[in-house]
Amino acid sequence: MSSISIIGLGNMAGALADRALAGGNAVEIIGRDPVKAKELAAALGGATVGTAGAAPAGDIVVLAVPYAGTAAVVSEYGDALHGKVIIDVTNPVSPDSQGLVTPEGSSGAQEIAKVAPAGAHVVKAFNTVFGHMLAQGNPLDVLIAGDDSEAKATVSAFIESLGLRPMDTGPLGMARWLEGTGLVMIGLGRYGAGSFNFTLGVNTSA
Repeated sequence: MSSISIIGLGNMAGALADRALAGGNAVEIIGRDPVKAKELAAALGGATVGTAGAAPAGDIVVLAVPYAGTAAVVSEYGDALHGKVIIDVTNPVSPDSQGLVTPEGSSGAQEIAKVAPAGAHVVKAFNTVFGHMLAQGNPLDVLIAGDDSEAKATVSAFIESLGLRPMDTGPLGMARWLEGTGLVMIGLGRYGAGSFNFTLGVNTSA
């Protein structure tokens, strides 16, 4: 069992929290709107409510807020994130979904790692899984990237507790390509697939 703090109150936060609770994990919900945070925790059943800006209770902290706000959130928590494993689930796409807003050669996860305190380890995960598909409770593949092997092992164990399969893509530098994959999935949803009701999986039996 893992101890998870989820910062964010949107669909992805709710889907992750629901599956985390079902997997026997301790879940803390943190949001800037305390009323909405309490409502989400009550709807989930079994989750606790944390205080925005205070030290998260979880050993794993999930950033489930829009990418544009992630650096500010990490900076706000500062040293309270020391020793934590930070999961970045965001996709830093441009408003027209035609590109990424991160600096050339970097990724959202790497930019977050730059402002995270020493001793915190950022792992990219869940950005290639749509929240509404996660909420259906089916087994899915979750692509991850990170530099710290222990942090990736922690995140992988958490993913498995959700009934999902972690697939390691390598160091955190691979997050750039995972975020590009997220962008491709948005394009597929709008064009080729015709809806966002699909998942990305890895067939290892072919």
